[in-house]
Amino acid sequence: MTPGLRIASLVPSITELLVSLGLGPHLVARTGFCIHPQAALADVPKVGGTKDVNLAKLRQLAPSHVIVNVDENRLELAEALREFVPHIVVTHPQSPADNLSLLAQMQLHFGSEPGVNERCATLAAELRLALQRCRAQSWPLQRVLYLMWREPWMTVARDTYIARMLAEVGWQSWPAVQGGEAGAARYPVLQGGEAWLAQIDRVLLSSEPYRFDASHLPLAQALCPQAKVQLIDGELLSWYGPRAARGLDYLRRLATQ
Repeated sequence: MTPGLRIASLVPSITELLVSLGLGPHLVARTGFCIHPQAALADVPKVGGTKDVNLAKLRQLAPSHVIVNVDENRLELAEALREFVPHIVVTHPQSPADNLSLLAQMQLHFGSEPGVNERCATLAAELRLALQRCRAQSWPLQRVLYLMWREPWMTVARDTYIARMLAEVGWQSWPAVQGGEAGAARYPVLQGGEAWLAQIDRVLLSSEPYRFDASHLPLAQALCPQAKVQLIDGELLSWYGPRAARGLDYLRRLATQ
């Protein structure tokens, strides 16, 4: 192992990616939401959540690299980290294909570690094949509402990673808005009376960050009376890294149901 390489990941999906790349022994900090793979992370200290990182604790752990994400973490956090962290790795995949750039970013920072380049190449090949499988089919356009929170209902703008995942199988996310590079506009709040809700073909109730279950199906059905409403695995559709290819294959299966 490289002497002095101490990684803190403040992004749950990238924590999982680091372990899959063989970098688990270098992890010195994670958030409480970094839960996969459980066994590999059991002894890695937690430093709060993605939005409320305990900077004092993180400083004591003396990371050489901290990985953050534009959507998951706040700008002021990244600025505070620069006071004591030598390398801040800022990630921002906005489409499934952007995982290729993410893997290249991991190689740039950690490619000198044994096996990292080879594992990145394997994940990249799997992703390219999954994208090809999606794009080899002609998908009928469906209007889709992806719900990630309730009270209030919250969904995704069309320029988010999730919406662009959905687009790979012809699912057009609603509302028809762009959220911009960062900020709350990327995850619009619904009032519940929008006229376009009556035209939605399919409502997806995500398993995270809000844990929707069967009890919420009637509420979503009332929101979009004409739609097919279903519970879906939000981690497969929103987590970067090793879940991206599986998420695309999962979407293909859902789209044929």
